[in-house]
Amino acid sequence: MTDTTETIARRRTSADEPAIWLGCLHCYNCGRLVGHWFAASGADEVTLADVHRGSRVDFAREGCEEIWGLDIENMPVHREMDAMEAARWGALYDEVDDADEWQAISAWVRSGDYIAEGDSDIPVLPDFRERFCGTWDSMEDYAYSLVDDLGMLDGMPEEVARYFDHSAYARDLRLSGEYSTVDAPDGGVYIFRCC
Repeated sequence: MTDTTETIARRRTSADEPAIWLGCLHCYNCGRLVGHWFAASGADEVTLADVHRGSRVDFAREGCEEIWGLDIENMPVHREMDAMEAARWGALYDEVDDADEWQAISAWVRSGDYIAEGDSDIPVLPDFRERFCGTWDSMEDYAYSLVDDLGMLDGMPEEVARYFDHSAYARDLRLSGEYSTVDAPDGGVYIFRCC
């Protein structure tokens, strides 16, 4: 049995941490909203006692049996889910390096062009890290960097290299199907390789 104090302490540790509102399904079906917000990490350890804390509902006598996630925050999917799935999202969050990486992963998932674990919606972190090209002001800025990093114009006379059309190259990258972009929350775009 989970120590209630420990579960309550895991309610939320940072503003970007995925969270789930876990409630008693029996109480909900009877017209009572009984539950609390919990961090997604460890949500699978939340008990009926944790959910009913402070509600004055005798969950054993009422016949309460099922906990369900009726709302979520800071997850790239937008739907109800059970505590087990929320815990998997929480475990992924615990593996990321920082809030910026979590936002980029969330954008990758929302793009619909990502690699998931099995038949779940949970993205595969190593595949994300392999495909994430960074946050850029625009696709054109990324194209400038790519041309430079690949040395595409190395050895060309300056008179010829200055006529290279970076805007057209950025457009071709976008249309090639090899890259996808998602608007970043603070401006610019996240860029992902698709293959």
